[in-house]
Amino acid sequence: MRVFCLYRPNSETERSVIELNAELKRRINLELELISMDTAEGDHLAQVYDILQFPAVVATDNDGVLQKSWADGNLPLINELSYYLQQA
Repeated sequence: MRVFCLYRPNSETERSVIELNAELKRRINLELELISMDTAEGDHLAQVYDILQFPAVVATDNDGVLQKSWADGNLPLINELSYYLQQA
């Protein structure tokens, strides 16, 4: 399983993404893979998973099939993420 966050660096939401990742690290010793929308990979993943609002968190299986996404511009709760991160 792969769990990643698509976000825009130097935006008003960057801080919330970094704080969420720090809290995940502190609570469950796992982190999201952070991918900038300013990179080719970030742009490609947004197109593949039809992500239009950022930040967005996406969980896929090992074959890249979407399992869950939080793409409404709001970050998920740590409890929601912990299941997917622990499967990775």
